[in-house]
Amino acid sequence: MPDDQHRVTVDDDVEFPVPAPGEVWTVGAVVLDRAGRAFAQRRGPRRRLFPDCWDIVGGHVEPGESLPDALAREIEEETGWRLRRVRRLLGVTTWTGDDGAGPRHEADYLVEVHGDPGRPALEWPKHTAYRWFGPDDLPVLKENRAPGEYLVHDLVAKALREHSPGAG
Repeated sequence: MPDDQHRVTVDDDVEFPVPAPGEVWTVGAVVLDRAGRAFAQRRGPRRRLFPDCWDIVGGHVEPGESLPDALAREIEEETGWRLRRVRRLLGVTTWTGDDGAGPRHEADYLVEVHGDPGRPALEWPKHTAYRWFGPDDLPVLKENRAPGEYLVHDLVAKALREHSPGAG
């Protein structure tokens, strides 16, 4: 059965907020490879929000969709990988883009996936490149971002810090 083959494990202490009516939510996933590096993809230069910036996997929660379902859908749409495990909630933030759509709430997770880490199926031209980031590569995640707009950098740094050997 397909559902048995793609069962998603959610660690016990992971929380998923429930959107209130009228709220706009997004989800994000920090995916780590076996070497402990984090995946990021560069948004295309013609994207309305955050053009030509590095981003984690994720996107908008559709009306009536749960956050876990949105997380799984976005991972598969943007990379071709399948969500296997949700390890931890990295944080919930609220931000407003420059597109006039108002505030968005974002829940970001550290996840594990099924699939070949060397062959993500990027959504061209939405995303034009990908890279695996270790601690020494973090400054690259600030490219084309204004000071104070380092959400992706900060999420990846947190995931790497918490995943490193000896982290509690």
